[in-house]
This record gives sequence, C-alpha cells and structure tokens, in this order.
Amino acid sequence: MQTITKYLALAVLSLSVQFIHAQDTIQNVNNKDKIEVLKNLKEHIQNEERNFLKAEVEAINERLDKGDISSAEAEILKKEAAKKRALNIEDRLAIIDNKIALMKRNDEGYRINNEEDLSRVGFSIGGNDDSFAGIKINYKNKPKKYDLRTSSDFVLAFGLNNAIIEGEKLDDSPYKFGGSRFFEIGWAWKTRVFKESNFMRFKYGYSFQMNGLKPTDNQYFVQQGDQTVLEEFPENLKKAKLSVTNLVFPVHFEFGPSKKIEKDTYFRYSTDNQFKIGLGGYGGFNIDTRQKLKYELDGERVKEKQKHEFNTTNLVYGLSGYIAFDEVALYVKYDLSPIFKDQAIKQNNISIGLRFDMD
Repeated sequence: MQTITKYLALAVLSLSVQFIHAQDTIQNVNNKDKIEVLKNLKEHIQNEERNFLKAEVEAINERLDKGDISSAEAEILKKEAAKKRALNIEDRLAIIDNKIALMKRNDEGYRINNEEDLSRVGFSIGGNDDSFAGIKINYKNKPKKYDLRTSSDFVLAFGLNNAIIEGEKLDDSPYKFGGSRFFEIGWAWKTRVFKESNFMRFKYGYSFQMNGLKPTDNQYFVQQGDQTVLEEFPENLKKAKLSVTNLVFPVHFEFGPSKKIEKDTYFRYSTDNQFKIGLGGYGGFNIDTRQKLKYELDGERVKEKQKHEFNTTNLVYGLSGYIAFDEVALYVKYDLSPIFKDQAIKQNNISIGLRFDMD
C-alpha cells in the first residue's frame, strides 16, 4: 500500500511540474505566436460546430426511426440545430477576431481573458499537425453519442481475508481474522445487454488482487518439497504474513434499476443512487508470492522478506458477487482454485469487504 501511495505521489508531482512548465511556456509566447494559434483555432471551431451538428442530426434521425417524432418534426429540429450551430460559429469567430485585434494594437504585456482561446491551449513537447510554437490546441468539447451503451469504472476493494480448510470449520482457522486482509484495484467496463432496457449489464475488466494471510500462535509458512506447512518460529514473531498477488479478469452480470435521462440529442441510463447486484467470477494468474517476517534477534529488530513460490497455485479462478447502493458495495469473493497446489489438505481463499466502483 505504501508503494502505491508513493507512485501516486510521484505521478501528482510530475503532473504539477508539467502544468507549471506549461503555464510558464504559454506566458512567454509573444503576441505574434498567440495570434497564429488563434487563427488556427478559428478553423477548428468551425469543424467542431459542424461535428456537433452532425451528431445532433444523427440523434434526430434515430428518434425518427424509433417513431418518437414525425418527419415534419424531424425537419423542424434539424433546421433549428443548423441555425443554432451557424450562430455559434459566428459568435465564437467574432470573439477570436476581437482578441486578435486587441493583441495587434497592444504590446506583449497586455493580458486578455482566456475564455475561448488560450484556456484551450496546452504545452506540447515536440511538434505535430495541431501545434504551433510548442503550443498544442486541446479539444475538450466533443459531441455526445446518442446512445452510449458502454461505460467504465475504476474499481477499488478491501476487507478481511481468510481460508476455508478442508475438514475444518472457519472458526478453527489458523489465520488471524482481523489481521488477514485483501486489497483489489482495477478497471471495469459495463455494457448494457438489451437495447431498450438497462436492467441487466455485462461487467468485465481486469484487477490486481492481493490476498494476505497472517498465521496465529507464532507460526510461519515453510515450504517442504511439494507441501507448504505452518511451523512455530524459533523467535518471538512481531509479524508473519503471506501475500499472494494475482492478476485476474473478472466478469459479472449486474442487475438493478436505473434512471433514464433523455435530452434532445442523446439519452443515458444512470444507476446513481440505485441498488445493484452483481454475480459472476474471475480467472487469472498468480504473479507474486512472498512472506514477510518481523522479529527480534539478540535485541535487534529484523525484517525478512522471503520471495518463494510456497507451492501457490499458478492459475487462479473463483466466484464473486456484490450488493451495492450507488458506488459502495458489500463484496464477497471465493477462490475455487486452492491456495497451495498438491496439498494433502485443501485450502481455498475467501474474502469479504467493501467495493467501490467509481466512474
């Protein structure tokens, strides 16, 4: 977890430096270069508004094909859309022309508002067709697709972890209930199954699952040939933890109500503030297994990391499900594949915790 936090901090720092560098670069560009950028932007404004009009016409045609509107209504809507986009082009180009005129008759230190021009410009290393003098035009406005059947979510889950051991009750587990935990991070896509209904969604993606097991009674894991067993540690253990990291590809069918949001040029189904149930499973690969030990030896603190296979299963698969409201879910997963392969006594990993699907 500390490693993930460290990487996130480095990423934020890097982006901050780039942003500051971009601001300095834009401020140092002279009026002549800015004017060239604005002239190029005029052409892109016209193309952008034409693309919006094209998307609006396609949306009107879809409504016509579905029988929601008549041919006469469709023609009226198309004319209104064309008129709106023509006026948008006229007004936006007038803004650009006025700012070009301001720059031409003022010195380099004269500052203007960046509503339609430099607010849409970013720093670019190297040249390309959409850049000038090291400045790249970024396009934030894009026409919305009439029917977007697939969306994506960032997935984060964590909670308690343990093992179901053949012939034993969960209460008799040799692993600590509070100390054994799991963590999952990944990305998931969600596609509406039926064209006219959003009651069922097909959810799929990839995740990194990290399952931890902490033995009780001062024990630790020892690999003895093709068997992995628990043995008592010769010193007083402060911590013993086996961590198994898997790359898996979850697949779920998600059920639940949703709210339909209808606009003139698009519609969407929203599951915000709705109950959801997801049922499915996952399959993937074990990518890392290691044991961490902390103890004192001759009065000195010792931290030991053992990176071995510990006979853990290479191919992992299991069942999972969740019950959610909005973005928060109660999440359960169970490995059908055993933790350790070729064991005399079979052990299967089980996890329960919270899951967050954030779009």
